[in-house]
Amino acid sequence: MPVYNAPTKDTQFVLHDVLKISASDIPGYNELEPEFTGAVLEEAGKVAVNLLHPLNVVGDTEGCRLENGVVYTPTGFKDAFEQVKEGGWTGLDMPEEYGGQNMPYVLGTAVGEMFSAANQAFTMYQGLTHGAASAILAHGTDAQKDTYLPKMVSCEWTGTMNLTEPHCGTDLGLMRTKAEPQGDGSYKITGQKIFISSGDHDMADNIIHLVLAKIPGGPEGIKGVSLFIVPKFLVNEDGSLGERNGVSVGKIEEKMGIHGNSTCVMNYDGATGYLLGQEHKGMRAMFTMMNEARLGVGMQGLAQAEAAYQNALEYAKDRLQGRDVTGTKNPDGPADPLIVHPDIRRSLMDQKSFVEGARAFILWGATLIDKAHRAGDKDADGLISLMTPVIKGFLTDEGYDMTVQAQQVYGGHGYIEEWGMSQYTRDARIAMIYEGANGVQALDLVGRKLAQDGGKHVMAFFDLVKTFCKENSGKDEAYDKAFIEPLKAASKDLQAAGMYFMQNGMTNPNNALSGSYDFMHMFGHVCLGLMWAQMAKAAQESLDAGASDKDFYETKIATGRYYMARRLPATGMHLARIQTGADTVMALDAANF
Repeated sequence: MPVYNAPTKDTQFVLHDVLKISASDIPGYNELEPEFTGAVLEEAGKVAVNLLHPLNVVGDTEGCRLENGVVYTPTGFKDAFEQVKEGGWTGLDMPEEYGGQNMPYVLGTAVGEMFSAANQAFTMYQGLTHGAASAILAHGTDAQKDTYLPKMVSCEWTGTMNLTEPHCGTDLGLMRTKAEPQGDGSYKITGQKIFISSGDHDMADNIIHLVLAKIPGGPEGIKGVSLFIVPKFLVNEDGSLGERNGVSVGKIEEKMGIHGNSTCVMNYDGATGYLLGQEHKGMRAMFTMMNEARLGVGMQGLAQAEAAYQNALEYAKDRLQGRDVTGTKNPDGPADPLIVHPDIRRSLMDQKSFVEGARAFILWGATLIDKAHRAGDKDADGLISLMTPVIKGFLTDEGYDMTVQAQQVYGGHGYIEEWGMSQYTRDARIAMIYEGANGVQALDLVGRKLAQDGGKHVMAFFDLVKTFCKENSGKDEAYDKAFIEPLKAASKDLQAAGMYFMQNGMTNPNNALSGSYDFMHMFGHVCLGLMWAQMAKAAQESLDAGASDKDFYETKIATGRYYMARRLPATGMHLARIQTGADTVMALDAANF
């Protein structure tokens, strides 16, 4: 059975040594002292390791089942969900007035990584509820908040998001689900939605569906879409549950991975729904949920890579295979352990340097969300809006690739279900697809986010990198060569790609869009390069201050050197691809493929 250990020490390093959160002026951060965050993370780690992780294989092998209209989750899920609820984990960063603990989003993100790494399919039930509750919090009436949020924050009731229909995925303007106005202010919702994660299950008393639908007579396309609250059971005025609503499960989708999550086809047959936000402004309300979900999905890419890496590392240390070409390392055994071989080291270093860089990136992104929401900082809001497709797209692409590399360390055993490595790869695969497929994330980045507010936010990012390099160069020649110079070069590649888009994208938009995927990956590498430069600086400062755990900090610096030397130069390749333009991409007629 695979192992999992919560990375509490590394998370604490990022939060306090790198981001220095307790010294921040973001409201609520002054309470995030190392002792406090350490206690929360230690407890979360115990839940992840002892409660959720043992159920990961159970969920994968059993899956969910639909019997007589009722969806049953895998063995142990229901009891575990009760324990998670009792621990208050579902409302960690939600408002106190609705039963939450009002802790900053950054701490919820750190806990979320551990839970997702331990059991992604399970954690999605509360994760989607959190997103639905956030949408109601942002766009609901006071009555809607009072009715739904206390039970959703506690996860007595869970939530979903219903966008996709059989004939349309990303192009939501094609949707057919209708919302007919009723005389009492409610609507009758009719239509079918597919791929609905946590669509129905036996772990909550009620499920609050957020459903996109069109009100007849509204504008065509995406501008005519509205968002509705459609509970599984109608809620009486006194808060008690009333009659069953006209919503049912058509089937449970058979999927490649996340088998423990009940991904459903949902049928709405004149179901009673209530408008959330304004008529025909459904996408505005839904994107409150989508943007949060996209950051959460990026975190899933990191989480699966972390769990897979831990197992690959253990296997590489234990498995005897061949001899070290530079001399025997295990003279008393028939062979040396796998980890002596350079190509295994390359793979493990790819994984380690990605995971630790991605963790810093995700947590930095979470601080931007806190800064935007808790301090009303519009610049932080603009920067995280720019970063969202990078976090979602880059981290899930790379996270999936790292699970494949971890599987490869096992050789044939990685392909055998007995060892459990295929689950990480299968579970990670969905993260590249849902909440907006990664190709769409790249189009969003290049087509919308770069030009947002006149390009203000991407210029702010470049200034951030430039300022860091300027303030931290010239003090240590080795640090400059290993971190500052590669970061400068990578940032220049990214700026050159942006300049190419400006010069060539206006005359032919395909010149920009053909390079969008490469640009998203370039941006991701530069972000991780910036994170590694910051982490190496923090680690060196701890060493200079006489830190007792020299191995930890020296290892951090060595891992960062690897990323800067072996991974970050990929920006040059991506730039070269971008600068070839659209001609080779668009050369064939559709009939010639």
